[in-house]
Amino acid sequence: MVELDAATLLVGWAAGGWFFLWVTTRRREVGLGYGWLMRGVFLALAGGSLVTALLAGPTWRREAATMVFLCVGLVAGAVSVARRSAGVAGQRAQTARRTARVAEMTGIDRAEARFDPDAPEFPPALDLVAAAAGLLAVVLGASAAGGPAGLAVARTLVGALFAGAVVDAMLLGHWYLVQPGLARGPLLEMLRAAAVLWGPSVAVLLWPTGMVSVLNGTIDDGYNGLLGWFWAGCTALTILLVGAARAALRERQYSAVMAATGLVYLAIVTAFGQDLVARILLAP
Repeated sequence: MVELDAATLLVGWAAGGWFFLWVTTRRREVGLGYGWLMRGVFLALAGGSLVTALLAGPTWRREAATMVFLCVGLVAGAVSVARRSAGVAGQRAQTARRTARVAEMTGIDRAEARFDPDAPEFPPALDLVAAAAGLLAVVLGASAAGGPAGLAVARTLVGALFAGAVVDAMLLGHWYLVQPGLARGPLLEMLRAAAVLWGPSVAVLLWPTGMVSVLNGTIDDGYNGLLGWFWAGCTALTILLVGAARAALRERQYSAVMAATGLVYLAIVTAFGQDLVARILLAP
């Protein structure tokens, strides 16, 4: 069984997304603005988790970890802003190449963003520390939910990471509009992570007592099995959409990135259906 707890879900989505933010920032390719956007989104989710928990009756160990998550996340955001003059190594190199190319073709030095190569860069390890605190809150929330603790933790933790990979892929796809010329490696990495995590996320939901019991009628979904098959459809569509997005990125045209982003938009809907429908049907 698995509990549908709003506070644990919210902090899970924030922590999973933050973990894959670190996966991206450690590459030193995507501009600092992407990190500012993502941290703002995930801090809002974590703050919503804390408020929800305090209103509904807190699980203090989870809330303590969530507060640590928020504090470390705020520190990471502040350090990123304070060190913005350095940019990131990959973006600086890309800017220099594009400026040199334009100057060679036209004889005109194009005005570009100026970075201070001597200023210290933002350390991506801060994002990893924040994600670790958030994932600890997820584990504490899941373990306090009752039922088989190991299965509850596995379902909640894997679900958080899977949702984080899909959400980050969608938001990263949009960032290509802001940073033209960004290599496709970061987006391909997010889609690969989502594809890898899809298998474990389905496996832990099928593990007894799981969605197999809904599909064979042992657990009544209240709609003559319709919700169980809706879950199965969402699950299958999610991996198909992620695969289609990866296939779209094989095309050389820039529009392929936007096509992949649109497919991931749909994958978010089906991925949330995959997770939330199962939580509703398997709630104690």
